[in-house]
Amino acid sequence: MSGGARGQVSRLLALVPYLQSRTDVSLAQVAADFGVRPEQIVQDLKVLWMCGLPGLTPDKMIEVDFEAIEDDPEGVVHIENAEFLARPVRLGSSEASALIVALRALSEGSPESTQEVIDRCLVKLEEAAATGTAMPRVEVHLPRSGTGERHAAVLQGAIANNQQVRLDYYVPTRDETTQRVVDPLELMTSDGHDYLDAWCHLAQGRRLFRLDRMYAVEVVDAPRHEHSLSPRDLSAGLFEPGPDDAVAVLHLERHARWVADYYPVDAVEELGDGRIAVTLRAGDPRWLVRLAMRLAPAVTLVEPPELRDEVTRTALAALDLYGRAAANP
Repeated sequence: MSGGARGQVSRLLALVPYLQSRTDVSLAQVAADFGVRPEQIVQDLKVLWMCGLPGLTPDKMIEVDFEAIEDDPEGVVHIENAEFLARPVRLGSSEASALIVALRALSEGSPESTQEVIDRCLVKLEEAAATGTAMPRVEVHLPRSGTGERHAAVLQGAIANNQQVRLDYYVPTRDETTQRVVDPLELMTSDGHDYLDAWCHLAQGRRLFRLDRMYAVEVVDAPRHEHSLSPRDLSAGLFEPGPDDAVAVLHLERHARWVADYYPVDAVEELGDGRIAVTLRAGDPRWLVRLAMRLAPAVTLVEPPELRDEVTRTALAALDLYGRAAANP
């Protein structure tokens, strides 16, 4: 059970409650119970002797009776002043909230390749911190970047001069960068992010573009087209369902209920044991498949059948790639 530094940390965390629950236990018995040599336990105790509560004054440090080990033929092990480690250390609500805030902030600016790891950490943290009631939703507002401010100045100028704009824009649901010409309508802010409301000639429709996802903004020497559009209302949120959106039903485990708060949903149904079924819509079905893959097994895509089958095919293809990689290291 030595396992280097990681094994020693695990031993130290278990060693304190072990010794506090026993009296007159010999060094040999401790070593046998932990599966290491007595010399290793002595080394562990020397490390433990340097541990304590913040302040590092003698009254806050763990005391180890090394004389009892050296003088007693049985090498009896005694420790004192370690009551704070008598039970497993749990996160307080403020500590858990701080970690959740930090992870969600990290998620906002992280590449897609790290999203799965961050999401899984969030799920585990929220599950560990759950107290039978829903965790409060945490909104993260990051400071605006200099790049976003420069894009905003260019776009505001294009709107004032009635000009079109060419964008190099990152689409996270497809993990690709597209180039498109738009007729800029208005700059807006919602949930801490800046957006451009514009008519997109590539999509042939009205779209919202986040400024921090624009890699390049260039004013085009052409006038904007006229569009009979009413001002956009963001009071009900950014998502505006369309007639061609995919409608899906997801089953969420208790520790994945946050999905229903984080994404706009049409309906929520309790399934028992903390599980819920949610109905939501998405403009790009591939986003639903990726969501189910990222959060599985905490999230199960139930309907529609064609997307459920697509999740199965994608999962099998991923397992096949893992198998090939393992066979050919």
